Amino acid sequence: MESENRVTMMEYEECMLCPRNCRVNRNAGELGYCMSDAELQISSICIHRGEEPAISGNKGICNVFFPRCTMQCIFCQNHQISRNSSNIITKQYTLESAVEEIIKYLDQGIEAVGFVTPTHFSPHIKAVIRTLHDRNYFPVVVYNTNGYENVNVLQQLEGLVDVYLPDFKYLDRRLALEYSDAADYPDVVVKAVLEMYRQKGNKVILNERGQAVSGLIIRHLVLPGNITDSRDILKWIAANLTDSVFISLMAQYYPTIHVSDHPVLGRFLTVAEYLETVNQLEDLGFYNGWIQELESRQNYRPDFEMSHPFEDPK
Repeated sequence: MESENRVTMMEYEECMLCPRNCRVNRNAGELGYCMSDAELQISSICIHRGEEPAISGNKGICNVFFPRCTMQCIFCQNHQISRNSSNIITKQYTLESAVEEIIKYLDQGIEAVGFVTPTHFSPHIKAVIRTLHDRNYFPVVVYNTNGYENVNVLQQLEGLVDVYLPDFKYLDRRLALEYSDAADYPDVVVKAVLEMYRQKGNKVILNERGQAVSGLIIRHLVLPGNITDSRDILKWIAANLTDSVFISLMAQYYPTIHVSDHPVLGRFLTVAEYLETVNQLEDLGFYNGWIQELESRQNYRPDFEMSHPFEDPK
């Protein structure tokens, strides 16, 4: 693994993994926007059964949750691990210890590994995938990203990632700045999604158990008070990709403690708001993917202080 370690070191030397392009030397302990050095930090490795049916399959997916983030969404449901300005829940791993923990789940029959908020640790992710392959483990690899990606990083993942699962959060620069501190997000995400589409096309290939083994699934979380931007995003996808692309239109938004007093985001999504967005989805001709019940917002409240963040210990 010496060669993999050298590649990892080189990519952290003048870090330009995300569109912030901080150019800090993470190997020397310098911290850029994501406040992460070159050590492998992971907040949780666990089985997650709450993803889209084609992602979770019958047994769930082994999700690897990385700490901190290249964006700072004020409403993030994973705020315990994603915030860059405060103490977060995380643990330092070696490449070997991370691989061993993932293999523990693969040996239980789990068929997919998801890397969640992966961008700023993508060199380690490539090393993990290749190490798994060296040990004769070939799980379906899911790249679960906020969509704020440099195209050249995605190009380096071609052939290693089986399923891309990007968020498409905004086309409105004002919202991207106010809600996620990323005014350039709309310009970045369209290029990133186009690159993922180039690699995977519009088909999601399923195995005999209905689990995705290859493809692209675009997620969009409908936010209260912002369904005009949701409409614009769906229109962009229909015009620039195809109406056969798989869309996961999520209704699971809930106001965390960080936005409980926000004038717009401090409330739940209404039935009318979500149904209007679903109608827009249907009017544009999309026919592949998933919608959610509004009650789903009760089921996506992880607690990363628990060994399994998404399951009630009771």
